Amino acid sequence: MTPEAKVKARVVEIIKKYRAYYFFPAQNGYGRAGIPDIIVCHKGTFLGIECKAGFNKPTALQEREMKAITQAGGHALVIREDTTEVLEQWFLEN
Repeated sequence: MTPEAKVKARVVEIIKKYRAYYFFPAQNGYGRAGIPDIIVCHKGTFLGIECKAGFNKPTALQEREMKAITQAGGHALVIREDTTEVLEQWFLEN
């Protein structure tokens, strides 16, 4: 399992703990570039999660999409192996 796949697996564990709806957008060329790795709906609140491992950063396209999500009233987070508590806190507050 790649380091990013491990982050995604941990994120899914947290999402399931809070019984939120989630999906991984299809990566088959028919969607838009830069969409977050995991889309979540929790108690009517939209969340886009970009998973990164190590020192990797979101691309410019990913940053653009996360900004568009927040401008539309949703939430967007970048989660790394050492920041999963940020996601836990988000669920506790939303």
